[in-house]
Amino acid sequence: MNEDFNDLAGFITVARERNFTRAAAQLGVSQSALSRTVAGLERRIGLQLLTRTTRSVSLTEAGERLLSAIRPRFEEIEAEVASLRGMTNRPSGTVRITTTDYAANTFVWPRLQPLLRRYPELKIELVNDYGLADIVADRFDIGVRLGDQIEKDMVAVRIAPDMTMCIVGSPKYLQSRPHAKRPQDLTLHSCINLRLPTRDSLLPWELSKGRRELQVRVEGQLTFNNVYQMVDAALAGFGLAYVPKDLVEQYVRAGKLAWVLEDWCPTFVGHHAYYSTGRKSSRAVQLVVDALKAGYQSGR
Repeated sequence: MNEDFNDLAGFITVARERNFTRAAAQLGVSQSALSRTVAGLERRIGLQLLTRTTRSVSLTEAGERLLSAIRPRFEEIEAEVASLRGMTNRPSGTVRITTTDYAANTFVWPRLQPLLRRYPELKIELVNDYGLADIVADRFDIGVRLGDQIEKDMVAVRIAPDMTMCIVGSPKYLQSRPHAKRPQDLTLHSCINLRLPTRDSLLPWELSKGRRELQVRVEGQLTFNNVYQMVDAALAGFGLAYVPKDLVEQYVRAGKLAWVLEDWCPTFVGHHAYYSTGRKSSRAVQLVVDALKAGYQSGR
């Protein structure tokens, strides 16, 4: 019976990762052993669960049905074990968090450092991603996103003030280009883009002035998936960047960057930490959320 449970856990991991190598690494077994485990499960069931090619692994119809039936139950067991572990005075285990590089550097990581020093057995896995990950499907404990990006069935806690976006460029760059008086003038400029991984597209520049709201698609020489590289490129004179305002205010004050279309800068609902209502949160998860919330309430 124990072997059956191990086989099912192996199948779930392969189905989630769509890759035997990554799944084996997570489980701490060899790829060949995991392949034999899943093959044995298929023989006992009498159905093929996975379609294997040299490059990918996909679920068959039977595999999809089995996964949808057993994964929620395994997740309930894992959550309950984590909850029981959290009843001790020394919370332990790994809390997986998905966020963006801006949020991680600005307030998530600074607020987690005192918590990690207080609880040395607590582990944090912090993943920077602009893809708006599904925290349930991707097995994250906590997500950190802007308030209007969170699904309604999540428990959400505000951890940051509203965020204003802005457009900036270096004085040297702006000297060689026409002055931008309206959003349409951005077509005359080299703009630094941000790549969105899951949508396979570039982040549109959302602008607003009074009741007018626009989404502008821009073009330029550079595309990054990291806002800090975008700021560096703007400082180096490679074009205009659309980034959080508080990230570049110091450079504007120092004369290294200048505002562009300042009256079109939009403000968005601030970042929230959120987690699924369908999973019981462990004490470790709750401690992380409380630390992020406390930092916002204290203004740190």
